[in-house]
Amino acid sequence: MEARAFVLLKLALVGASVLLSSLAARRFGHAVGGTLAGLPMIVGPIMGFVLMQETPAHAGAIALATLACVPATIVHVLTFAWCARWGRRWGVALLTANAAFLSVGAALLALRLPPPLACAAALVSPALGALALPRRREPPAAVTIPRVELACRVAAAMAMAWCIVRSAGAAPAGFSGLLIAIPITGNVLPCFTLPRHGAAATVALLAGFVRGLLGFASFFVALHVGLAWVSPAAAYGFAWLCALLAALAVRAMGIKSVDR
Repeated sequence: MEARAFVLLKLALVGASVLLSSLAARRFGHAVGGTLAGLPMIVGPIMGFVLMQETPAHAGAIALATLACVPATIVHVLTFAWCARWGRRWGVALLTANAAFLSVGAALLALRLPPPLACAAALVSPALGALALPRRREPPAAVTIPRVELACRVAAAMAMAWCIVRSAGAAPAGFSGLLIAIPITGNVLPCFTLPRHGAAATVALLAGFVRGLLGFASFFVALHVGLAWVSPAAAYGFAWLCALLAALAVRAMGIKSVDR
């Protein structure tokens, strides 16, 4: 019963984060919603539960494996964005993007990059990804998202998260890291955005997602480093602080969306 309550709580957190990103897009536009979605709003809480159930060494290994997969997440975003730009349907874009993610992610894990190099690649790849995105103009503006679609977005994200929650922590560290790195919102949100709002809006969403991934990478770098020096609780708090500072830094520097 307690395990079931944990799973339900995790799924509720996932649903809340997707709903928040969608509501932000409703109010401020696709790019803002994408930025929130790129932050560790889903995997952050999941890693919190992993820390409660696993040893710091195993959790640190999962964090490192996840960092190694961040460039694969960027490849996923770029693939989906370019498929949208070339007029592909959302189903084709989804399958192609995930095939690219799994291929690149598996290759990166097989390389077994040294921790410093894996951390550096994770922090640099969002900036490189932003440069490689297609240029499409989508002015920041409120977006119409019906309530039925909001419910469908949340349900789809929770279904994906259920698979991740069932595997993360129980599977080998490398496989768990690959699963955690799967961009749940990066899969769900553009699949709803592309058929309803078009390619330009989808690129705007994914451009924001890439910017948010800087906070994602900062979270896991801080967590990996912190677990080697301080308690799991302190490392987890430090990771969230770094993610927040990264998000604020992006805003303070005035990084413009590549779709403008």
